Amino acid sequence: MTQENLNKQILLTTILLIVVICLFQFTNLDIFIQSFFYDFESKNWLIDKNEPILKLFLYDGLKKAIIIFNVLILIALLFFRKKQIIQEYKKGLLIILLSAIFIPSIVGTLKAITNTPCPCNIINFGGTYPDIKVFDKYPEDFIQKSKAKCWPAGHASGGFALMSLFFLFKKPKHQKIALIGTIILAWSMGTYKMLLGDHFLSHTIITMLLAWIIILIIVKFISFKQRQILEKPTKI
Repeated sequence: MTQENLNKQILLTTILLIVVICLFQFTNLDIFIQSFFYDFESKNWLIDKNEPILKLFLYDGLKKAIIIFNVLILIALLFFRKKQIIQEYKKGLLIILLSAIFIPSIVGTLKAITNTPCPCNIINFGGTYPDIKVFDKYPEDFIQKSKAKCWPAGHASGGFALMSLFFLFKKPKHQKIALIGTIILAWSMGTYKMLLGDHFLSHTIITMLLAWIIILIIVKFISFKQRQILEKPTKI
């Protein structure tokens, strides 16, 4: 991907992110969609948080697998960096590793400061919080016992960070397979959290778009540093 294409992708994705934030901020689309996953009579979500099989495959197990995958990349870059295959894919591996660090960190920071409740927290779905969107203020008479940490989606951020695999491969066919495969994986993580009441649809969409912007910025930075090294005059 050329620098021009990177700049265009960053700009377009940023615009799309702003549009998505505004759409869900000024409409009740999140509540409408989330209502399909909640039984108002039994006051239960479509999936029980303690259901062991789904929790293993779509939460605990998948989270650990992603962490192990990233640790293996770190080990490869640290201890096997002189191997030919590592040298060949070094740029892509570095992009993946940096994405795995920065995307969950940035999303986690946003979750900590935005103070936005999850679906299961709000009155509409049996909770105690008012329906507060990310740029809304809490009512003056509302007593908040603990800070809400639900915007954007944190669990899916590790999956969306894997979209960086797109830049590991050389052939367009393999790049597309990697991108589509990781998007499906990340959305399975995000959908799982929606079905048990932990996130709205907007939370996952925003995490995906934010992750792609961060990945593109990382690619742009690494490409810039590589050009600097190549253009640096060698001493005789």
